[in-house]
Amino acid sequence: MSQADQDLDRQLERLGVLADPMRRALYLRISAGQELSRDQAARALRISRALAAFHLDKLVDAGLLEADFRRLKGRSGPGAGRPSKLYRRSAQAIDVTLPARRYQLAARLLSRAASEGGPTQAAALERAAEAWGRELGTEARGRSGPRPGAARPLRSALAALRAAGFEPRQDADGEIVLANCPFAALQRAAPALICGMNLALCRGLVQGLRAPRWTARLAPAAGRCCVLIHTP
Repeated sequence: MSQADQDLDRQLERLGVLADPMRRALYLRISAGQELSRDQAARALRISRALAAFHLDKLVDAGLLEADFRRLKGRSGPGAGRPSKLYRRSAQAIDVTLPARRYQLAARLLSRAASEGGPTQAAALERAAEAWGRELGTEARGRSGPRPGAARPLRSALAALRAAGFEPRQDADGEIVLANCPFAALQRAAPALICGMNLALCRGLVQGLRAPRWTARLAPAAGRCCVLIHTP
């Protein structure tokens, strides 16, 4: 299983914890901004404190909630001075899209391009995408070892593109076909801009791999990314 597949599996496993309606109700209540103790959660759902604690701790184990101990204000009576375990939504983000989408990556590249300025934002975006692609290619080349054979750089490139959400495969003509555009919604709104970004990213990847015979080109077609990478 690839790293990208492992990451998706972990994300889906975390979300699977919310299949239980009681956990889902607790998570939604806490996500609305209401930090809860075990006693408060039990009263809100009309369940026992032990059952509330069980479900809350399951959500913590899944990384969906965080917990710490604090004294609650306004309490009186026996045990009022003891700290309570309070639960809040985790800062960890869960982003599952099928097929994969990478809009945060697009936002980072657009932000880098905007900070660069220059005569055209499109050119700045392509430079930012190419630089990121070179980083991907350099990392992939490092994973191929000091003296890789012909197949290892290809496997590393496919793994890097898969992790970026492109769902690559090699066809019979020796071209890497990108079955998915991870920026699909943006591409529909600004096809020339996003296709240019994808092309620059793939060219940067080829540069980072130090594969001079490989070429990336625009070849738009329905149902896939607009870029093909030729690997003779």
